[in-house]
Amino acid sequence: MRFMRVGPPGAERPVVCEDERHYDLTPLAADIDGRFLAGDGPRRARVALDSGELPVLDVSGLRVGAPISRPGAVLCIGQNYAAHAAESGAEPPGEPILFHKSPNTVVGPYDDVLIPRGSTRTDWEVELGVVIGKPARYLETLAEARACVAGYVTTNDVSEREFQLGRPGGQWSKGKSCETFNPVGPWFVPGFELPDPQALELRSWVNGEPRQDSKTTDMIFSVDEIIWNLSQFLVLEPGDLINTGTPEGVALSGRFEYLRAGDVIEVEVAGLGRQRTECDQA
Repeated sequence: MRFMRVGPPGAERPVVCEDERHYDLTPLAADIDGRFLAGDGPRRARVALDSGELPVLDVSGLRVGAPISRPGAVLCIGQNYAAHAAESGAEPPGEPILFHKSPNTVVGPYDDVLIPRGSTRTDWEVELGVVIGKPARYLETLAEARACVAGYVTTNDVSEREFQLGRPGGQWSKGKSCETFNPVGPWFVPGFELPDPQALELRSWVNGEPRQDSKTTDMIFSVDEIIWNLSQFLVLEPGDLINTGTPEGVALSGRFEYLRAGDVIEVEVAGLGRQRTECDQA
């Protein structure tokens, strides 16, 4: 069972996909948002789907939006793969490095990525995205952390490295929050249907050429450890999105050219779908 949102930006409708058929989720929920997730929406959708309560929906020709509505927060973990930390010129961190992206960076998996004005170092980053399903505050155990997961998505933490690293004092959020800088999707898989997030393959391509190829087994901090750690400093809320870090193979390594208008980025997390976004000039 996979959740999607289809339709024009700002007017997407929620659907459930199974066995290559799409079903209208609006009899059960207005959107795939924090309210739906906090109310055990994915399990209720499973019951409704199995009982035949959801009508079949023809989505032919409809735009595919991000599979979750705009989150209240997009929290990102930096340098969470040892090889990527090394290609960035840094030692592996002793605890999760946190930075934020603006929630309005979230776009659909096939929407254009806009190269910012004045940008010379726009980069790609395939990541496993974790969607929160219940509040996480001062969690005691990793099991409690896992219980806060609603599900998982493919994300691309697009970055402008000069904005991020070349500004005085280090300005990670400036380099991460440009418009369209977080394509998400194409679908959302609930946690109860993907029991082990630490066994997933991640890949990326630019103009059809391979760039990243790794597994979430290589993460320094697991999904559960990230959620537990963040809960000691802030409150995670239903609908929040966590980008859990990217493996090696980005342009920052010096091995590849940065993105330009006309380039095509593809990123994929096994079981969570493949994105294809074209770059355009802002």
